[in-house]
Amino acid sequence: MHLSEQKKDAFVTEITPQSEDFSRWYLDVVRRAELADYSPVKGCMVIRPYGYAIWENIQRLLDGRFKATGHVNAYFPLFIPESLLMKEKEHVEGFAPQVAWVTRGGDEELEERLIVRPTSEVIVGTMYAKWVKSWRDLPVLINQWANVVRWEKVTRPFLRTTEFLWQEGHTAHETADEAEEETLKILALYKEFAERELAMPVVDGMKSDSEKFAGASHTFSIEALMGDGRALQAGTSHNLGQNFAKAFEIQFQGRDKTIQHAWTTSWGVSTRLIGALIMTHGDDSGLVLPPAVAPHQVVIVPIPRGNWKETVLPTCEAIRDQLTAIGVRVKLDATEENSPGWKYAEWELRGVPLRLEVGPKDIEKGAVFSARRDTREKASIPMAALTQRVPALLQAIQDNLFARALEFRQTHTSEAATWAEFAAAMEGRPGFVMANWCGSAACEATIKAETQATLRNIPMGSPRVEGRCVKCDGPSTVKAWFAKAY
Repeated sequence: MHLSEQKKDAFVTEITPQSEDFSRWYLDVVRRAELADYSPVKGCMVIRPYGYAIWENIQRLLDGRFKATGHVNAYFPLFIPESLLMKEKEHVEGFAPQVAWVTRGGDEELEERLIVRPTSEVIVGTMYAKWVKSWRDLPVLINQWANVVRWEKVTRPFLRTTEFLWQEGHTAHETADEAEEETLKILALYKEFAERELAMPVVDGMKSDSEKFAGASHTFSIEALMGDGRALQAGTSHNLGQNFAKAFEIQFQGRDKTIQHAWTTSWGVSTRLIGALIMTHGDDSGLVLPPAVAPHQVVIVPIPRGNWKETVLPTCEAIRDQLTAIGVRVKLDATEENSPGWKYAEWELRGVPLRLEVGPKDIEKGAVFSARRDTREKASIPMAALTQRVPALLQAIQDNLFARALEFRQTHTSEAATWAEFAAAMEGRPGFVMANWCGSAACEATIKAETQATLRNIPMGSPRVEGRCVKCDGPSTVKAWFAKAY
């Protein structure tokens, strides 16, 4: 069978419906939309060009935000000496099960084992101890775009892999207040980015002590709700207090001439965001991408009738050039081996926000036919109005995707006052369940053991509520958000 015929046979009909098997649907979309593929290395994926283009857009939009808030990029080594990891007790205990070790270099046994970074606090802390001598050297506001390795037992493309790509910010400050301000500033930045660019509503809040980052004083997160009712941690911001500064001797002479330890933070998001996009917006036909991060915001499909290469194709090229000139990312699909109908299904599968169809009759009318991916709404647009109408349509799609996801979260968020209500609510994958919690780690562990639900976070600005814990009936002052999660 010819490759193009194989391709025709292998298109969207092979995607498992969400209602039948959401996990299988997810893997089908990743594969069929050519976002990623399995590699010969267990637990590691190959990010294909279309998937990587989404990551590049995420990277570009986030990097601009980091730089606008005074952060700069740097790069730290992939390998970390064992002795450094051992300096921060909580940190090493938290990461030890996931560490990949290097014991040989070429033909020689290493004198000291190296770890492949699972995260970079220890190597960054070691360098900051060299660079920071005075209060005048602070703050240090550094981010790096890198890969990390965590030896995961169960993997799934983008959501949890042995190696993944991310950004990790590491900052050092003069005072505790400045470190807390930084931690919350980044949390707010992540929330704004997720909601504005990914069209993904998130709950921002503080993690419980048992869910916080190993070695942190406290951790904040943004939590999103996926299309199957499970939660996904989409980003974290950690206030490390002076824990790492003391372990790695990040000291400086203060304004009062005394020697003090710095206050540090770390924060990150990863390629997991691509998985979040798939599961937040996708449908049975495949991806549905927000225009802000879509590799192609518009696809133009010529209708090949008559001498279309002399008439239709030049018109399509002119439209592409006009839209590109105003900053729209455009794909002109002038390939000849597949029919327009096949192309419509293919670009729907890949989640392109807006499709423009151009044929001889459209040219006669001085208009093009448009189809939205989010609503499948179709309309005729005058060619003379394209540079005004297309950006407006893309914004409308972006706004609609957020509104739709927010409505889904609202309809899948409930409140439980008693344990019976909580346990009943957690049957299946119900979404977020709000409930009073006493603050006890033992109580939290029991809830997880009995329902598989984890405490996602305590939302920012939550009012103090006097009540009884949903599990142990002890006194409670906070209302936590629980969910079954990825």
